[in-house]
Amino acid sequence: MKCTILHDTAGRLRVHLCCKRMTLRQADVLEYYLLAVDGVRSVKVYDRTRDAVVVYDAERERMIRALARFSFEKAEKLDLAPEHTSRTLNREFEDKLALTVMRRCASNLFLPAPVTSALAVIRSAKYIKEGLLALWHRKLSVAVLDATAVTVSMVRGDFATAGSVMFMLRLGEILEEWTHKKSVADLASAMSLRVENVWQQVDGTEVLTKVTAVKPGDRIVIRTGGMIPLDGRVIEGEAMVNQSSLTGESMPVAKRPGSPVYAGTVAEEGECVVCVEKVSGSGRYDRVVRMIEESEKLKSTAEDKASRMADRLVPYTLGGTAVTYLLTRDVTKMLAVLMVDFSCALKLAIPVAVLSAMRESSGHHISVKGGRFLEAVAKADTIVFDKTGTLTYATPKVAQIVPFGGHREADMLRLAACLEEHYPHSMANAVVEEAKRRGLTHEEYHSQVQYVVAHGISSMVENKKVIIGSAHFVFEDEGCCIPEGEQEKYDALPAAYSHLYLCIDGELAAVICIHDPLRREAKDAVKALHESGFTNVVMMTGDNRRTAESVAAEVGVDAVYAEVLPEDKAAFIRQEKEKGHTVIMVGDGVNDSPALSEADAGIAISTGAAIAREIADITVASEDLFELVTLRKLSEALMARIHGSYRFIVAFNLSLITLGVAGVLPPAISALLHNTSTLGIGLKNMTDLLEDENTQKRNAR
Repeated sequence: MKCTILHDTAGRLRVHLCCKRMTLRQADVLEYYLLAVDGVRSVKVYDRTRDAVVVYDAERERMIRALARFSFEKAEKLDLAPEHTSRTLNREFEDKLALTVMRRCASNLFLPAPVTSALAVIRSAKYIKEGLLALWHRKLSVAVLDATAVTVSMVRGDFATAGSVMFMLRLGEILEEWTHKKSVADLASAMSLRVENVWQQVDGTEVLTKVTAVKPGDRIVIRTGGMIPLDGRVIEGEAMVNQSSLTGESMPVAKRPGSPVYAGTVAEEGECVVCVEKVSGSGRYDRVVRMIEESEKLKSTAEDKASRMADRLVPYTLGGTAVTYLLTRDVTKMLAVLMVDFSCALKLAIPVAVLSAMRESSGHHISVKGGRFLEAVAKADTIVFDKTGTLTYATPKVAQIVPFGGHREADMLRLAACLEEHYPHSMANAVVEEAKRRGLTHEEYHSQVQYVVAHGISSMVENKKVIIGSAHFVFEDEGCCIPEGEQEKYDALPAAYSHLYLCIDGELAAVICIHDPLRREAKDAVKALHESGFTNVVMMTGDNRRTAESVAAEVGVDAVYAEVLPEDKAAFIRQEKEKGHTVIMVGDGVNDSPALSEADAGIAISTGAAIAREIADITVASEDLFELVTLRKLSEALMARIHGSYRFIVAFNLSLITLGVAGVLPPAISALLHNTSTLGIGLKNMTDLLEDENTQKRNAR
């Protein structure tokens, strides 16, 4: 597409697209197309002016070529832009806010007093009705104060003050609704599906298929730890399905033949075949939005406190109004108290702060499912890490294959890959990738497989039982043995690697050594977590003790627990909580799910198992462990902002009441200052918590 370069500096381009108009959808398509170009750091598209600002750290020529190749039709086919973005929502509320302000200005400038008075009476009906309904239900809420203030002003003939109060209340409603819906929309998008491929049943075999190629009536296989990507109905098997992201239910639900299953839910245990009924993903997004809006998880303790305090202060405000009138017999001074209340500021400022923090988190590649979890992160003193895929990279590699019992190395790798390809774990992925790298095909030749969480896999091959998994699973649980005369070979296995044990018919057939490299930033990130206030950094892993202790010493954790089971991790967290500690758990696998549920805040790595992401309260990007430090700083900044908001609201409104009773401020000015301060603190709480830090980073670059 033809573009005009409007501004060009090192690492930044502003271009104008030569097209007649740009829809909101086209603006999204352009933005996500440019974000997909290597080297692009950020993109801002202005649909009204048809401009785009691109910040990049690649060659300028690459940006020019990408813009020259762009067309809306081709980019739309790439399917880069998500179905739901915040652009339409932002435009709706921007227009609503602008219309409200312009209507108010036009009314004051051009309409005569009798007309504005009549409009004030008409608009007051809404507030008076809400106040009467609250009284009817025996509730002294903020609606009663609003209705009383508006009514008293109009009874006195002060329609200008009544109009100002209603205008400020309307602006507050728009801003609160905008922030809430924007935060919910961002959160729902962050919780959207990340499933690309599914196992489809075709003529009795399983074929790995793109999820976009699945049609209604097709059969897909769902196993333990797998996310259900499409709506459908179970036709074979049985599974316990976690539906918390859609229904808020904490316990998994049994799904048997005939039971409906929904996109975005996760199989915690079992295996089933699902007949797909609906391939559209929009229903998933809408259900997530409804769940978030209704879920108590959105409520932090600070929000609950603010909401309760706001309603509890209403009787005191009404009482203060009555006492002021009885003592002074001055309606003006009485109105000065009535026009100023703490309630609307508390109810607007605190939830806006929390929801804005959740929205800001998504900008740092952190998805937070509720305000209470940010609060938990802010006061946590203990953080527990799983090792594999968390402190180590999520892409381990096979370093060595040690065959036993006369088996061939290639045959054992082929068999291991055949079993492991169905299960969502980084170790399993390493085995499958190594088989692919060596060109080893591994067609299905085993029967029904059984996945034992945190232990391994069991199946039947040529009427022989084949298992693969941990040493505990194969030697202690299954009673397998080392082939005669090969104990010395077994003892010489390299301790620097993690081990997967493959056994055939009760005898060790091979050990697959996995190189699980430590994350480059792990040591510095753990040090930064200590500096941010965590007094106890713990690593827990099912890996062997020698490997675990080596990693722990290098990373610098305070304690290490090796060869633990999922229930051991959960039990440790439970014990720490009983001692009065606030505990965070960071993990990525199916075996981390019980601990993620038990923690005050469970944090999953975005590339981890679907069940871990589903159960976790927070999801962070896998690229950098320093996101955890950012999360901590953001949470602490949120709590500092909330406490600062409390102090400001109380001090400022008390000052207004005092000046009003003293006769210094008339009611109209008190109402204006009160509502202006409410909107001001609401707008302040919508700003980025880490803005100063981000500005410093940009300047440093």
